[in-house]
Amino acid sequence: MTTKPAASEVLQLLEESREYARYLDELGVETTSPTTGQQEFSSAPCSASAASAPARLKEEEFSTRAQPAIVSPAPPAAGVSAVASAEAPLRDSLFGELFPATPALSKSSESLEEIWRDIGDCTRCGLCEGRTQVVNTHGNHKARLMFVGEAPGADEDAQGKPFVGRAGQLLTKIIEAIGLKREEVLIGNVNRCRPPGNRQPTLEEAAICRPFLFREIAAVHPEVIVVMGNTAVRNLLETREGITRIRGKFQDFRGIKVMPTFHPAYLLRDPSKKRETWEDLKKVRDYLDSLPGKSPSS
Repeated sequence: MTTKPAASEVLQLLEESREYARYLDELGVETTSPTTGQQEFSSAPCSASAASAPARLKEEEFSTRAQPAIVSPAPPAAGVSAVASAEAPLRDSLFGELFPATPALSKSSESLEEIWRDIGDCTRCGLCEGRTQVVNTHGNHKARLMFVGEAPGADEDAQGKPFVGRAGQLLTKIIEAIGLKREEVLIGNVNRCRPPGNRQPTLEEAAICRPFLFREIAAVHPEVIVVMGNTAVRNLLETREGITRIRGKFQDFRGIKVMPTFHPAYLLRDPSKKRETWEDLKKVRDYLDSLPGKSPSS
């Protein structure tokens, strides 16, 4: 009598396992630790140092090139009520319960510098043990467009800026392809410290760090956020859906439009996905262009 429900659970687990495997492949992960997803906090302060504070890619060049963890809810960002109204519609959580829909994000009065001072020479999780420096969000403090990835890599850890390695160079070309300059947008990550071996941040590591990202979003209040890769998607949108299922479709983050797309590192591994990414970014460009009296670079 329990055969069908049991079979359904097995099929669901297999599907989730396949999705996670696709996610790891997207990141280029070849091995995983058995402790991934478990608590990896460090109780002792870390001695890491404090954070230190292209050629144009034509549209046709980018568009015609060959075509690559569920997270626990974080505290509300600054400017967001901690409790939704009783009349607010209900939404499914990651774990199937129903919670009031999160209210729209209000623009906060914080500056990015104030948020970064609060982060400081962070020792809130075990990632501080292996990093060189904290890598904060970088770019235009009044940007209309924001890009969010997973975590810093080796180049970012060394230079103290997000997306400066090979994946970052490709991201710069993508930004230029939609008629913008890198300095006109805002670029950051869910986590600010490089995980060992560029592994996926654990649930706890992401949950500790992402509230600072939410505060930055509230401070800048961009009109569109481009989330790149599964980790960014799942931490910002709190969804089970993988990037391959929802990319190219505008989502919502507390009243701000979100476009999920592939991570540039994935595009380096599988150039065949560049065309799909280009289609996603054209939608972002067209949306920004459609707003009254504004253009993406205004």
